[in-house]
Amino acid sequence: MNSQPAILNVENLSIGVKKENLLPLVENISFTIYAGETFGLIGESGCGKTITSLGITGTLPEPNGLFLSGKIELFLEDQAIDIMKLNLKELSKIRGAEIGVIFQEPFMALNPLYTIEFHFDELYRFHREVITKKNISFEERLHQLLKRAGFSEPDKILKSYPHQLSGGMLQRIVILLAIILKPKLIIADEPTTALDVTIQGQVMELLRELKEEEKTSILLITHNMGLLAQYADRLAVMYAGRIVESSDIDAFLENPLHPYSQSLIKAIPDLEKDKKIEGIPGNVPSPENYPKGCRFINRCPYRFEKCEEVPSVFVQNKNHQVYCWKYSKN
Repeated sequence: MNSQPAILNVENLSIGVKKENLLPLVENISFTIYAGETFGLIGESGCGKTITSLGITGTLPEPNGLFLSGKIELFLEDQAIDIMKLNLKELSKIRGAEIGVIFQEPFMALNPLYTIEFHFDELYRFHREVITKKNISFEERLHQLLKRAGFSEPDKILKSYPHQLSGGMLQRIVILLAIILKPKLIIADEPTTALDVTIQGQVMELLRELKEEEKTSILLITHNMGLLAQYADRLAVMYAGRIVESSDIDAFLENPLHPYSQSLIKAIPDLEKDKKIEGIPGNVPSPENYPKGCRFINRCPYRFEKCEEVPSVFVQNKNHQVYCWKYSKN
């Protein structure tokens, strides 16, 4: 069990969207993120990773996104704040200040009509009270971070517009926007998707260094198992709106338990070994067509009659849990 205090606790969270009928997007997921750690959420597109992060920041799709049940607790100064109970004004004070977000597409995250400096100034104006409380010398810290991020001419970068910078530069700017106010938690949603491999490594190393120096925690949302293997401490595997396995990263890579997790591992290319890449037949079901029992049943090579029921949690050890009837002793 982690000896550090909890920063975020998600408990039995369910999120839906109201269309003609109420569709469940995320169902009864639970996980805890501790101080100073990187926690990974992995799964194919459509598994519920991003909607989970939107729930944590209180930015569900409007007007039809709904919290159905559960709680999301952010721990600040030994006080548990339930995100689901906050109004818009209260949420706005937390976003950016205590929860920073690194979006997967930096070109979309920044306003093309304004300079990079304007984006930082806007953050400063909105969170002036927090900056004073945390005793942050904003301008000095901004220039220090820009230099740490590899910008040799910070003033020139600040006067630039987003279209004048490369994708790697913009992603580093988005990281600095997320971390400049020293938040307790950073949500990194596919932070390297639009970048080439070399820039990916630079961006992730910068994020890791800043995380360690700032003693913050990271929720790393990705479908890149290589990123998790290198940077995550623990992870949860999501499939069709549910968590199917959670584990320490080393135990998971050594012995993935859920058939879906095993399939994800088999799909990773390995240039050092003459390894055949095995795809996963079929697709993630849409919320309109979720199976009643195990949602992986139609793609699982081990399925049997019991899988038509919702799986219970089975504990491999205190740090490794799986939701799969394959591990039932009955």
